[in-house]
Amino acid sequence: MKQVFLLALLLGLFSNASVAQGEAANFNAGDVFTIAKVENNRYHHINFPKNNFIRVKGGLINYNSIIGEQVVIHSLKEKKNGKVVACIKLSSGNKFFMSHRYVTVDISEAISTNELLQN
Repeated sequence: MKQVFLLALLLGLFSNASVAQGEAANFNAGDVFTIAKVENNRYHHINFPKNNFIRVKGGLINYNSIIGEQVVIHSLKEKKNGKVVACIKLSSGNKFFMSHRYVTVDISEAISTNELLQN
């Protein structure tokens, strides 16, 4: 009886692991996206730094400079809740707001709300 229970538990764990890996496989490092314009510069799923951090690092707060810019996925991580978080950088090699090289983004939510556009 213990062996049957243990076998069922292991099958359940492995099936969850394969589903989680399949969701992250939709995006790969090196995929290119474009930053879209949103209303009032309120990006909910792209985690741009707060304005005071941009100023402290000597950057300029100008959201018009990033609209239409192409970004590349640098790395992907999957959180415990199943969301895929990507670290993105500008494909031109410049910094976001002239202060931050990398920004994190909830990739699937940003695409569904049209904050990021697939190329």
